[in-house]
Amino acid sequence: MTKKQALPVYHQTRLGRIYHADSLDVMKRRKRESVNLIMTSPPFALTRKKDYGNEQEDAYLEWFREFAVQFHRILKEDGSLVIDLGGAWKPGLPVRSLYHFKLLIMLCEEFGFNLAQEFSWWNPSKLPTPAEWVNVRRIRVKDAINTVWWLSKSPWPRASNRRVLQPYSDSMKTLLSNGYQAKLRPSGHDISEKFAINNGASIPPNLIAIPNTESNSSYMRYCKENGIKAHPARFPAALPEYFIRMVTDPGDVVFDPFGGSCVTGEVAERLGRKWVCAELVEAYLEGAKGRFVRPTQPPKLKATRNDDDGYYRIPHPGLLWNGGDERETAPLPEDGGKQRPEHMGKRTLKKENEGETPVTRAN
Repeated sequence: MTKKQALPVYHQTRLGRIYHADSLDVMKRRKRESVNLIMTSPPFALTRKKDYGNEQEDAYLEWFREFAVQFHRILKEDGSLVIDLGGAWKPGLPVRSLYHFKLLIMLCEEFGFNLAQEFSWWNPSKLPTPAEWVNVRRIRVKDAINTVWWLSKSPWPRASNRRVLQPYSDSMKTLLSNGYQAKLRPSGHDISEKFAINNGASIPPNLIAIPNTESNSSYMRYCKENGIKAHPARFPAALPEYFIRMVTDPGDVVFDPFGGSCVTGEVAERLGRKWVCAELVEAYLEGAKGRFVRPTQPPKLKATRNDDDGYYRIPHPGLLWNGGDERETAPLPEDGGKQRPEHMGKRTLKKENEGETPVTRAN
């Protein structure tokens, strides 16, 4: 029997390593049930081909199947699989693909994963996209949400929301200060006396608000100083950190099969978790080394209402519903926006399309 050739390790730290290799080969060499968390953002099924290898949506599920087999094999019974996926639009049409929902159903029904919980990652800094439907024809709103599927082999994966608590809202602080009368709400929800107990912090919702802006990060500076092309679609470090904190302990193993710039590995290293990243594109790994030569420190946030780094507000949808604006009274387009507005000249279109840089595979 021929001995398997060792896979090339591109970079190694005290707790982890980056493989310049196909993640399928990396996973096939791992022992069964040897990983506590698979945290990743695979290439999205976009209608336009990207240089980092995204699959077209019609072939996406078939492409993903082999990864699903290995994910299930290497994940511990009480471990978690967290997948960040952005949505996609059908080519030339203002309607959405269902690929990420179909992927979820496939992983659960064909491969035996459980949906522990679905999350939405809201990027407050996301530019209006797709520009054609949002800026030009004005028939859709900007796409600023990624779905994040938290999956597990067991219905009882190891987890604790105490690791990701958030500060109390002002209204909750007032309630705790003034007292609360236990009663049955009109919705039928019974609020007991325990509701008024001050636990020090609030249990977060499954909406995660993190801006994807790091133009001045040490990673970007490292890439610029060394003439390296940065990965075009990285997810912010706070996203993998949220799940690494919630579902793993120090010393556990975190794996990112689509490593990209290896932000998952950087966060795992900082939090004392063992980690493995795999990436095929060597140019991205050149920049990834900078995350460990010059580690990025997480921002020091303040829990104050005037600090935009700490709180991201979504306006009430009715703030401009005043009934007198011509934007409200103008009739809807009879064709649903199929005909492109004639008044949009080339310069106007160029200006409105300048922000069309989709946040796709994000790692």
